[in-house]
Amino acid sequence: MNTQSRSDAYAAAGVDITAGYKAVELMKKHIARTTTAGAQESIGGFGGLFSLDLTGIENPVLVSGTDGVGTKLKIAFLMNKHDTVGIDCVAMCVNDIICCGAKPLFFLDYIACGKNVPERIADIVKGVCDGCVSSGAALIGGETAEMPGFYPEDEYDLAGYCTGIVDKSKVIDNSSMSEGDIVIALPSSGVHSNGFSLVRKVFDIESADMKSPLDDLGGKSLGDALLTPTKIYVKPVLSLLKEVSVKGISHITGGGFYENIPRSIPNGLCAEINRDSVRVLPIFNLIAKTGNISERDMFNTFNMGVGMSIVVPKEDAEKALEILKANGEDAYIIGRIIKGEEKISII
Repeated sequence: MNTQSRSDAYAAAGVDITAGYKAVELMKKHIARTTTAGAQESIGGFGGLFSLDLTGIENPVLVSGTDGVGTKLKIAFLMNKHDTVGIDCVAMCVNDIICCGAKPLFFLDYIACGKNVPERIADIVKGVCDGCVSSGAALIGGETAEMPGFYPEDEYDLAGYCTGIVDKSKVIDNSSMSEGDIVIALPSSGVHSNGFSLVRKVFDIESADMKSPLDDLGGKSLGDALLTPTKIYVKPVLSLLKEVSVKGISHITGGGFYENIPRSIPNGLCAEINRDSVRVLPIFNLIAKTGNISERDMFNTFNMGVGMSIVVPKEDAEKALEILKANGEDAYIIGRIIKGEEKISII
């Protein structure tokens, strides 16, 4: 740790340089867990280094994604729990690029805070590292920015960026999708990291009881249910891609079913979703009941228990389900592809 660099004037303005050094030291043990074959020693340098292994890839295409955690962070502040939101940050990026068929290679994070509390920063990065391990990505760099006067002392923002790789011939682009294909659901773990502006309004979280067990949530508290981290689907989907011709993948994020599923459906076709097949999680029933929200709006805002949808040929549907279940996903069929101009229909 650097013991020479210290500015009393900067500290008087609210920025503690030495806290940044301590945070880096505390997070190193977590970062080490994410090391992969391509990761090069670079933490603390000016750039993240990664060596590409292109074995078996004829025409490599790099796929990048970036996202944040959004106002779900407000729940973390209220619960004073900071070691899971990093998983959300990683998940929002890697779940996006896997929709193209890309294998995540590396990840970078950005944390902006009002006051650098090294132990809290290390907790945040621990979550990021947990997400990186789950997705097979190396955390090769990041930035912590202490910004007094811009953020309250007890608050922060968190964003991330990932890069993955796929052979151009294996990019999932929906060009082969056709009538009769099957839509498979991968269950979500909860609200994930979307729609929290509405969630916060519905429950008036600043004055709500966030810690008492609720029967509607199977004994979980509201705070714990809302902080459940976003599920990462990378490894099960990569296993599926090795054995099944996947025609389309949608990561169900903000905008719910109506915005995200159509993004993987070509013109002239429609994903017909069977509403009764969707396994809606208790947290969504509680949101709808408490906020008096219509079912249409619920499906147009939240994942409703489906974190990802995958389109496969009808003849491969059972095989796809077997592979996903063997990789820990309780996957199930929620619909089919039909002719139509709407791109999605929930019946």
